[in-house]
Amino acid sequence: ADPDVRVIALTGTDDEFATGADHATLTSADAAIPLHEEFWQRFSAIERPIVAGVAGFALGAGFELALACDVLVASRQAKLGAPEVTLGLVPGGLVIERLTRTLGAQRAMELLLVGEPWEAEELHRHGLVNVVSDRKHWFQNTLGVAGKIARAAPVAVRLTKRAILAAERQSYPEGLEAARAALATAITTEDRVEGVTAYLEQRPPRFEGR
Repeated sequence: ADPDVRVIALTGTDDEFATGADHATLTSADAAIPLHEEFWQRFSAIERPIVAGVAGFALGAGFELALACDVLVASRQAKLGAPEVTLGLVPGGLVIERLTRTLGAQRAMELLLVGEPWEAEELHRHGLVNVVSDRKHWFQNTLGVAGKIARAAPVAVRLTKRAILAAERQSYPEGLEAARAALATAITTEDRVEGVTAYLEQRPPRFEGR
């Protein structure tokens, strides 16, 4: 809710992004707990773009968290995957949905039924990782991507994210309408005036998020 926040960088350490839930304590009731669904709904409702920086392991719910972010930067040493079937469990719904939509059912079957983690470069080839970085610079590259987003017009960035999510989740006509509504709103902002003026004056824009 802080208006000064333009983008969020969500990172772990060199060894792990997140390794998921404590499966030893799970019960059948956990699958029905609405808290998990509420969390993912709240996470997806965040208007600011979220850039994930992944190094080491991102497994299970950690993989789900990485996929829930808007841009994913990963080190070449990163291992991402959903090992749930090897533990007698089922991957999270967001993982199943995203992989099936992005990879197609057959490739999603391979990744999720085998349960072995994939390397970042393999996921990059399939469009699930945006940037592959070396181990020394993954953190700086994550902040670099976040910085580029932060320098753009804040309102336009939030509206564009909203329109992209609408295109992904809604029908084609509804997606088009969402994009049209986003553009109509962006045209009325002070940032749009500043952006066009700065372009004509050949200087960097000074966006205020209004």
